[in-house]
Amino acid sequence: MLHWSIRPLELPLRFTWKISRNASDAKTNLLVRVGDAAGTAGWGEAAPNVRYGESPAALLTEFEALQQAGLAQVQDLTDLTALLEARQPAHALRFALESAYVHYLARRRGQSVPQLLGVPAPLPAVGTAFTLPIMAPGEVAGFIERHGLARFPLLKVKVNQELGVDLLAEVARLLPGRPVLVDGNEAWTDADALLGFMEQVQQLPALNVQLLEQPLPAACADDYRYLRPRSPWPLIADESVTDTADFHDIARQFHVLNMKLMKAGGYLNGVRLLNEARAHGLRTMVGCMVETSLGIWSALQVSGLCEICDLDGLLIVRDEPFGVVREEGGRLMPQAEVPEIG
Repeated sequence: MLHWSIRPLELPLRFTWKISRNASDAKTNLLVRVGDAAGTAGWGEAAPNVRYGESPAALLTEFEALQQAGLAQVQDLTDLTALLEARQPAHALRFALESAYVHYLARRRGQSVPQLLGVPAPLPAVGTAFTLPIMAPGEVAGFIERHGLARFPLLKVKVNQELGVDLLAEVARLLPGRPVLVDGNEAWTDADALLGFMEQVQQLPALNVQLLEQPLPAACADDYRYLRPRSPWPLIADESVTDTADFHDIARQFHVLNMKLMKAGGYLNGVRLLNEARAHGLRTMVGCMVETSLGIWSALQVSGLCEICDLDGLLIVRDEPFGVVREEGGRLMPQAEVPEIG
């Protein structure tokens, strides 16, 4: 019989994490462990997201319900999948449970996670975007210098309607020509207003926008269909795709899928989403929430299926506790073995 446990991880952040819908100075994630009597164990991380109605307290309650429903009796990945399908826990918790079990199986079998999943292995070093949160334009120069943003191959700039143009103008002034991903986090309400923003941004000198991520709410499918052929930049679906999607329609709205394991609900479903997206002609990207290096290590295991990596979540955490991924020169280098968490 396996033993499962869960505990909170209090994660103070290196700076205020402000996006269009909220701001925070700390996050509470959850660490799941599964192990057997012989001492073999696997760990997974849950990063609850308020956008999807998730909270640490609710996930802890769901974990206890899963324990009562027979989590300890799980004997293989099929059993675990069946239990999770029946109980439908929050996506972040589902990913923590499945990834912990996959890591346990990989350790027990002497396999890598990509081998177990049947996906390409990640590169030894993977370039990542780094995110500039929403802030007063006068604070941008100090933020760029303090956090060494010039070393990253791609900058992601969080924007809202009020400050978006000014923030992007500062980035272009300070790092002219640097590739930029603009992330709206559903801040706009209609496509025409967004097109007006795009026109202003296109007039900024030395600004090199490469991609635009989820500027309108996920419910605005008609607006996205209208916007897609008119956008000067490829559109990324983030909140519009969680654990399932009609990819025939998503391909009419977007050019790129941002798959996050925390919203996909697991490795297995995340891989399925990436493969479905590619089959429908979408480019693929792997993203993250604010996570420790354990969560980022997990995301890197499927990065071989992705063209773009936005995995800076561990760099936002002030005292990252595990150290199973290190960053150098804007590239992430994961520990080769399945992580052993103390």
